[in-house]
Amino acid sequence: MSVQRGDTMIDYLHVSIAQQRIYAFSGQQLQRTYSVSTALNGAGEQLNSGCTPRGRHYIRAKIGGHLPALAVLRGRRWTGEVWSPQLQAAQPNRDWILSRILWLSGCELGQNRLGACDTFRRYIYIHGTADEALLGQAYSHGCIRMANQDVIELYDLLADGCVVDISEHATQTQTLQPLTKDMLCTAR
Repeated sequence: MSVQRGDTMIDYLHVSIAQQRIYAFSGQQLQRTYSVSTALNGAGEQLNSGCTPRGRHYIRAKIGGHLPALAVLRGRRWTGEVWSPQLQAAQPNRDWILSRILWLSGCELGQNRLGACDTFRRYIYIHGTADEALLGQAYSHGCIRMANQDVIELYDLLADGCVVDISEHATQTQTLQPLTKDMLCTAR
C-alpha cells in the first residue's frame, strides 16, 4: 500500500513480540498492520543482550527519507550501496539495515532509558531487512525488522515523536483507549 495525499498520520505504534507485528494507529484507530521480526534472543533490555527492549518508547530520529529502496545503511549513514542478492552473497554474514531507520529512544528510567538498559544507546531501530522471508518470526539481533516497502511507507506516515510501545502481548483491538498526558513519553 502506498502513501497517498491526505493519508492519516500515524501517532502510535504497538509492537507485539507475541504476534511479530506492528499495529499502527492514528487518533486511537487502527490504520495499518505490518509483519515484523523481533529478536531471536527474545525480549530484554540489557546492553549487548541481543534482545528487543520492552516498554514505552518514541521515535527519536528518522533516517534515510531521501534514499532509494534497499539502500544499505551502516552507522546510520548510506554506504552508497543498494542491496542485491549478489551483494548479500558476497557478504553473507552481514546484518543488513536497509531503506530507512526509525531510531527508538526509551521513556522509562531504569527500564529502557539510561544506564545499561538504554534503548537509544543500544542502537535499537525499526528498519528494512534483506531477510523478508523471515518476517513473522523472531530472528533479529534486537532491532525490529520490516519489509522494505513497509518501512518506507511507515516512515512517510509517522507523526514527529511517534510513541511506540513494545510488549510481549497481543493486540486484539481496532481502537485504543485514549492516551492521557501522563501516559505519553516525558523523556523527549
